[in-house]
Amino acid sequence: MNENIRLLKPLFRGLPIVIIVVIISVLSAKKYLTYVTPIYESTAKLRLADVHEGVPGANLFKDLDVFASTNKIATEIEVLKSTSLIEKTLSELPFSLEIYRKGAYRTQELFGNSPIHVEGTFKSDKLYDKRISLNVISNNKYIISLPDEKVGKKGTFGKPITLKDGKFLITLNNDYILSRKEVKIVDKYEFEFLSHQKLMDKIDKDLDIVPVDKDVPVIRINLKSNVPEKAAMFVNKLAEMYIKDYIESKYKVANITVDFLKDEIKTANDKLTNSEENIQNYRDDRNIINVRQETETDLRKISQLKIQQTNIRMNLDAIKVLNKYISESKGNYLNLATNFEAFTDLLSTEMIKNIKKLQADKKDLLLTYTPEDDKVKVIDAKLKDLIDYQVESIKNTQKNLQVKYDDLSKDIEESEKVFIGLPEKEKMLTILDREFNIYQKNYNFLNEKRIEAEIAKSAKIAFHKIIAPGEVPKTPISPISGIIIIVAAFLGMLGSIIIIYIVHFAKAKVNDAFTIEKNSSIPIAFETPFIKNKLEIDNIFLKEAIQMELKGMIHKQSIIVLSSFDKSSQHLFHSRNLIKAFLAQGRKVLVVDATGQLEGVFNTDDYLNYSPSRFLSYTKAIFEKEIYEKMKDYDLCFVHNQSIKDDKLALLFMSLGSQNLMLLDSRETSEKSILKIELLKDEFHINNLWFVLNKAGYNPNVFVEVKKFIERYLKNK
Repeated sequence: MNENIRLLKPLFRGLPIVIIVVIISVLSAKKYLTYVTPIYESTAKLRLADVHEGVPGANLFKDLDVFASTNKIATEIEVLKSTSLIEKTLSELPFSLEIYRKGAYRTQELFGNSPIHVEGTFKSDKLYDKRISLNVISNNKYIISLPDEKVGKKGTFGKPITLKDGKFLITLNNDYILSRKEVKIVDKYEFEFLSHQKLMDKIDKDLDIVPVDKDVPVIRINLKSNVPEKAAMFVNKLAEMYIKDYIESKYKVANITVDFLKDEIKTANDKLTNSEENIQNYRDDRNIINVRQETETDLRKISQLKIQQTNIRMNLDAIKVLNKYISESKGNYLNLATNFEAFTDLLSTEMIKNIKKLQADKKDLLLTYTPEDDKVKVIDAKLKDLIDYQVESIKNTQKNLQVKYDDLSKDIEESEKVFIGLPEKEKMLTILDREFNIYQKNYNFLNEKRIEAEIAKSAKIAFHKIIAPGEVPKTPISPISGIIIIVAAFLGMLGSIIIIYIVHFAKAKVNDAFTIEKNSSIPIAFETPFIKNKLEIDNIFLKEAIQMELKGMIHKQSIIVLSSFDKSSQHLFHSRNLIKAFLAQGRKVLVVDATGQLEGVFNTDDYLNYSPSRFLSYTKAIFEKEIYEKMKDYDLCFVHNQSIKDDKLALLFMSLGSQNLMLLDSRETSEKSILKIELLKDEFHINNLWFVLNKAGYNPNVFVEVKKFIERYLKNK
């Protein structure tokens, strides 16, 4: 804690300087703010159209890339920053001419509040981007001069004036002058016609376009300018031109698209008509009505024929088996058991019944008659007729079935010929139909897009919206007076503190006991405070005399030598008052004065003056002999020594001392003197050396020291 306080002492001492510097810094900052040109910023917010809102929400141009691009915030920001859009905006604004009122310390731009109008035509570009001076000397006359001309040219308001490379017409702004009660016309002005490049560079440097948030389709348009009206006008006009340019581009693209779609629709219609004719010609050439239905009908017909063929083939096979069976019987028909699976008509059935009945009757007659009997022969004849008829009937039936089977086979073969080339027909029809469908779909799509493009062409609106127009700012963004004043005060305080500590460490005075103890092993006898009240002097030095006695520094007939490093006047006060304190204690003190500064202060019988130059030739032994002979009747001897820097008799008297006191002034003795004294002690073997710190704890402010310096200077002068 003490160390921290010790480090803060220089700050406390220089606190008035800190306060003065801070005040000067604040006043300087305020003065600076009165002359600096303020910078204003105006902001307009632009909401981008949502692709899911309004006409775009109806997917007006969904399938056309030129219309279907999503509103990307970054893309729109680049559009707003584009040179073409900024050029269109500047063409709508009166920014190409700047008029300034020129003062002694500050030049201020006049925009909308200028009492003069300037118009100019140029033969070349040499007069662009140059400040032309205009000194109005009366309400009618002025003097105009180019930057490279020392002598101007007189002119009259309302009359053209010709200069090198250009002609100007300067008139009074009567509307503005009449609208104000007091307008200062007679003054110094400057005006500048900005080139296109310089104007673009100024806008590009001060324009800032950023999104409010990366996921929010709102763009913030910012412009900085020393004229607040310019900033507001530009951001609002840029937003308007962006929307206007969007509508114009949209209309232009829609118009081009309509024309393009009409041409494409005509081409698509021709292709569609050609495709229809190709399909019709192919069907006519191949006699095709409906391939699918015709194919199904033919397949059904062939299937039915094959079913009939199968049935006939089964009957034919059965008849063939029956005929073969009968042929193999060799006339023994009545003994056969024929299978009439395929020969089942009613006549055959009835004939079989009759044959079996006649056969049964014959057997009955043979029981009575012989085979040669007429009745038996009649039955045999009947049987033979029936059997012959039956056999012939079977043969005829086989032939008939065979003919039918052959006819069906031919019909099936003929019907199947229809399917020859059917896959190729289907393939060609599929190709033709696909081509037709493509052209038809394209034709329908183009017609839909043409209608939509016609709608877009007619709808001259935009869904971009200015949600917050830029307002004329009242407060500048730069300089910020509060921050500048605070920074100026802080820098002034910081600079003054740094200077205080630089001076403090550069001076490197003793300052306090800590510095002595840090740099030397020599003990401190006592510390004398800074005495403001003279009445306290005796008490303070009596106290210090007692301290010396308690520390064993005072013995019978001791020689106490008091010295200082720089000047003997530094320890004169201590010498005089310590001697008085010893005398007040009742001690008899022999005063030895090596400087002559105590002459007349004390009794001459108790005073020895060794300041004259004749004593420089004395040796230590002579001084020692004289002093010891003189102090036989004294309790102690006090030597007011010379300073170490004088070094005439200072070290000699110190070698004689029983106790050596070295006074260090906290405000005058430098810190390096401590090390020098330490070296002197070791080099000359000075015994019982003690430090005495004068003005301990004294931390005067700068004004006190300045006052002392002035008084000292005046005194020396």
